[in-house]
Amino acid sequence: MRHQVCIIGGGPSGLLLSLLLRRAGVDAVLLERRSRDYVLARIRAGVLEQGLCDLLREAGVGTRLDAEGFVHGGTVIAAHGQTVPIGLRTLTGKTVTIYGQTEVTRDLYGELDRIGAPVIHEAEDVTIHDADRGAPFVTFTQNGTSHRVDCDYIAGCDGFHGVSRRTIPAAVRRDYEHVYPFGWLGILSETRPLHHELVYAGHERGFALCSMRNAHLSRHYLQVPLADRPGDWSDEAFWDELRRRLPPDLAETLETGPSIEKSIAPLRSFISEPMRWGRLFLAGDAAHIVPPTGAKGLNLAASDVFYLSRALIARYAGDESLLETYSATALARVWKASRFSWSMTRMLHSFPDEGDFLRRMQGAEMAHLAGSPAAQTALAENYVGLPW
Repeated sequence: MRHQVCIIGGGPSGLLLSLLLRRAGVDAVLLERRSRDYVLARIRAGVLEQGLCDLLREAGVGTRLDAEGFVHGGTVIAAHGQTVPIGLRTLTGKTVTIYGQTEVTRDLYGELDRIGAPVIHEAEDVTIHDADRGAPFVTFTQNGTSHRVDCDYIAGCDGFHGVSRRTIPAAVRRDYEHVYPFGWLGILSETRPLHHELVYAGHERGFALCSMRNAHLSRHYLQVPLADRPGDWSDEAFWDELRRRLPPDLAETLETGPSIEKSIAPLRSFISEPMRWGRLFLAGDAAHIVPPTGAKGLNLAASDVFYLSRALIARYAGDESLLETYSATALARVWKASRFSWSMTRMLHSFPDEGDFLRRMQGAEMAHLAGSPAAQTALAENYVGLPW
């Protein structure tokens, strides 16, 4: 088969890129290793920057987002005896929207189905060939049958463990990584959200986050050791520990109930350079991972898609300049957003091996944030998303 662009990876970034290209008349095919049911069963966060919301509307999938998403004009940072409301709308004129990543994926699938865009599921043994030459192609197997896609360009949206980044030779690629000595234990429960805004709490026992999916569905997180497993934590133990880490006035209002999903995710900061090798372009988790503190993962993938979709559309209109600068442009924003996620993680998590000095510095950071409108504005500008 022959297509102008072959997209590898059927998560939100690959689906959104496919839809944006198709709407602009660029012929794209998408390959996904898993089934659609598997992709839609993934539970992921959903704090969407205004830029991502605008991009989804541009792609024609903003109807349900606008009807069901929770628009947030602020967030709350609580640690070291300080509770600091961050007025996102007041400080920046922008907001974020709570809308689950699964719902974003469902909306994208629905629109791609409607316009008849090709999405090939259960594509196994995907291999990229001749990406550094003028005629790249991708091979894969499906139900035991071999297939080949000839194309002009390849977009690697297949995540941290995908084939795309590993295709770039080690001599060309440079990876930067920091693995944190803890993970996040998250539960989903049919309970009322703790607060009308997200609450980020730092405590000497560890970090906690109280979020929501809707008015009757909450998502809460605790910092836990990497050796822990979800089964080590009963619902009662989770709720008791969450109360300990919250400010007392908020802990008193916490509504608890049975968990309907429970999982632990490790935390890492990871960036791979460059994000282009010949006719192969990386986007999203294939090129970078951020800790979830600050909610930048999905949003960074969206900014990559924004840059890459514009570059490919311009290429087929006769202008290759945006393709030439894609990697540098995307990485400039990646590093800035990664810095923010790293700094939020350092400010609010417990690092027992680093001793009392770090705890005192974290306290000083919170005191500065509480007393400085400029510091609150800087945090708000990063939280709502830096300009694309």
